[in-house]
Amino acid sequence: MLRLPRFAPTALALPLALALAACGEKDAVSESGAPTGEPVAAVAAPAGQQWADVATVTPEGGALIGNPNAPIKLMEFGSLTCGACAQFAQTGFEHLRDKYINSGRVSFELRNQVHNGIDLVMARMVRCSTPEAIVPLSEQVWMNFEPVMERAQQGAAALENMGQLPENQRYAAVAEATGLLDFFAARGISKDQARACLADGKAVEEIANRSTAQSEELNVTGTPTFFINGRNVGTQGWATLEPMLQEAGAR
Repeated sequence: MLRLPRFAPTALALPLALALAACGEKDAVSESGAPTGEPVAAVAAPAGQQWADVATVTPEGGALIGNPNAPIKLMEFGSLTCGACAQFAQTGFEHLRDKYINSGRVSFELRNQVHNGIDLVMARMVRCSTPEAIVPLSEQVWMNFEPVMERAQQGAAALENMGQLPENQRYAAVAEATGLLDFFAARGISKDQARACLADGKAVEEIANRSTAQSEELNVTGTPTFFINGRNVGTQGWATLEPMLQEAGAR
């Protein structure tokens, strides 16, 4: 049975004002902006690759990029309809990728915390291709956040009766009404591919159920919430997260 998160609206429609608001609820816990630990050595990527191009899906359903044996493991719980997550992507992800992930010192795992029906549809759509595409497609949503959310809001009225459709049609109908089929088609996921992917109701349910179970287990109460080597460091922006990585040795 599909269990949408207890801390998010379960309606398919998404008010734009909610999407643009900060989505984090945990306070930052950074204690120092100065590196203190021993630096860790860079690790060369496989020949002909950069570490950011090396991707896998973890047993927990996250999308991991970078050196899988990196000594510093960064994990983000993010929502694709979260304005604070979009801000992090726009201001920090390029630096994180180029300076830290590609050095082999830091791996990055993205897990979804699902906040609403549109979020759930997008979380499935970024998984409609290969493991290597999950993080880049998620970043594309966040980098184009305002137009994506505005288009979704325009289609909100059409979502009212979609819950009455058969499950194998429901999520594709949401994607059609909100412009997501067009958005992802422009980024390599054909409309036919997306419709077939969204017809897999079991896979969609697994994303929602995993979001709820892991959020409860790990005390993730908002997004973006970050973990460094298993430690919940709360909701951060790039300006506060980077010193934490450096303190852990990423320098």
